[in-house]
Amino acid sequence: MVNRVLLIVLDSVGAGEAPDADKYGDVGSNTLGHVCDVTGVKLPNLGKLGLGNILPLKSVEADKSAVGAYGKMQEHSAGKDTTTGHWEIAGLWIDKAFPTFPNGFPDEVINKFEERIGRKVIGNKPASGTEIIEELGEEHVKTGYPIVYTSADSVFQIAAHEGVIPLNELYEMCEIAREILKGDYAVGRVIARPFVGEAGNFVRTENRRDFSLKPFSPTILDKLKDAGHEVFAIGKIEDIFAGCGITGKDHSTNNKDGIIATLKALDKVKNGLIFTNLVDFDMLYGHRNNPQGYADALRYFDDQLPEIMSKLKDDDLLIITADHGNDPTTASTDHSREYVPLLVYNRRFTNGKDLGVRKTFSDIAATIAEIFNVEGTGHGTSFLSELPF
Repeated sequence: MVNRVLLIVLDSVGAGEAPDADKYGDVGSNTLGHVCDVTGVKLPNLGKLGLGNILPLKSVEADKSAVGAYGKMQEHSAGKDTTTGHWEIAGLWIDKAFPTFPNGFPDEVINKFEERIGRKVIGNKPASGTEIIEELGEEHVKTGYPIVYTSADSVFQIAAHEGVIPLNELYEMCEIAREILKGDYAVGRVIARPFVGEAGNFVRTENRRDFSLKPFSPTILDKLKDAGHEVFAIGKIEDIFAGCGITGKDHSTNNKDGIIATLKALDKVKNGLIFTNLVDFDMLYGHRNNPQGYADALRYFDDQLPEIMSKLKDDDLLIITADHGNDPTTASTDHSREYVPLLVYNRRFTNGKDLGVRKTFSDIAATIAEIFNVEGTGHGTSFLSELPF
């Protein structure tokens, strides 16, 4: 019935505050709803799949003739970061949130890191990525000391000017940090944040790399790979899963390149899973509180969706979702604990279908396991039988 799944994660495109949003300081967050309220962005193609049926959206009406299956999913795991969300989509639950460091990293970590890289560091505090390079970029250029910072998420970020610390050296520093950050200090991701330019005009580049923990148990990606199916990773998917369960990759760095890579993958991947992350919503607009930029990115994806769908065959299943929220209209510049949308499409669907509110992101992994007749991860409930074939 289904031979290939295209799974697209619209990074941070949340669908309204989760029931436990108060535990995360995110009461009132609604990424999609507020972006539509503020900008009036029209998303006709996502609307045809049923986006406006999932939650009230000012500029995307509910469609009684929707051609997709639609619903929303609640996160079971503790946390609201990228790794947690993607791992849960792939069938892993995290019972204890990855550690965060609102006061910066302890001396034990920083001293070990400085010793290993042979340099001092500057920063070591929570900060916006653009603001930290404005504040410390000039000092970094003068001293050669990398900028270490974190956020409300479980991340150890290293910013460096590409003309001061070459990319390969920056990536090596990240690998060293990844080795050090274990146990109580095991952050979800170490992130390389290179930038260029001069004082007063520093700009981050697209040469970011994420160094995640390895999943603690096999995911649906591993299950598919072990069964002989292809698992093609696009964007930062390979990084998020530390290369585990991946048979092919295209490390695209932005939404445009990610969509191009997805179209190419649809031409060459014959069986299995194509897993795409589109990062711009989160990285460029959510974290920078830019609702208009966020809306423009949504419209761009919506404009490209018909071309993606035109490449789908009768035995392909398209799934569009997200990994968390990042409401650009709130005071916070960090991720938000939200439901995520669930849109599913196959050319043979006879009508639209409401899939309701799913209890975990892992329903996607359970569905993929059933499609390919592989052992699941033990989490989630397949919605395959609910689809309107």
